Parts: sequence; C-alpha cells; structure tokens
Amino acid sequence: MTAHPSAPAVAAFVTAVNAGDKDAFFATLTDDATMSDDGTDRDLPTWAEREIFSANGRLDIEDVSADGRTLTATYTNATWGSMRTRWAFTVTDGRISRFETGQA
Repeated sequence: MTAHPSAPAVAAFVTAVNAGDKDAFFATLTDDATMSDDGTDRDLPTWAEREIFSANGRLDIEDVSADGRTLTATYTNATWGSMRTRWAFTVTDGRISRFETGQA
C-alpha cells in the first residue's frame, strides 16, 4: 500500500514527479527553491531534468511523517534503477522552498 503525504505542496510534488509533468513540478516550488542530493547541493533544474524527467523518475512512498513533509520512498529511474530514499521538504507559503533527498 502506498502512503500519501498530507502536506498539499508535497502531495502535488509527488504527483508531478510520477506524472512526468515538468510544469506541475516547477509550480510546486518557490522561484528560489534549492535542493540537495546525498548531502550535496545541486542545481535544481539540471538535477530534475537528469534524475526525474529524462530518466522517467517515480516515487513509491512507503512512509510519511506526521506533518507530511518527510517521506521514505522507493525511487526508481532509468539511470539508477530502484533505491530506498528519504525526502525532506521545507514548505514556505504553500510552496516547496527546499527539498533534500538521498539514500535511506
């Protein structure tokens, strides 16, 4: 059974990733959003294109924190296959201003 994030911005982010919808994905983010992958800050648009959109990235959520802003998920893409990952989101004024992901 797949868990669902209760934070609306995070739920929209997951939906956009799984749909491969770039416009919806970037609409979930603040204009100055930042991110890190395995503890290293990355250029968000470049990372998203490489790791999500051109690689058919998908999130299968296993667990969600009580506030809906931290997820444990199996992340799968055409480049790396499947791996267990952790995602933590900072939400500002209803949009994601930062997310951090990495292997769980």
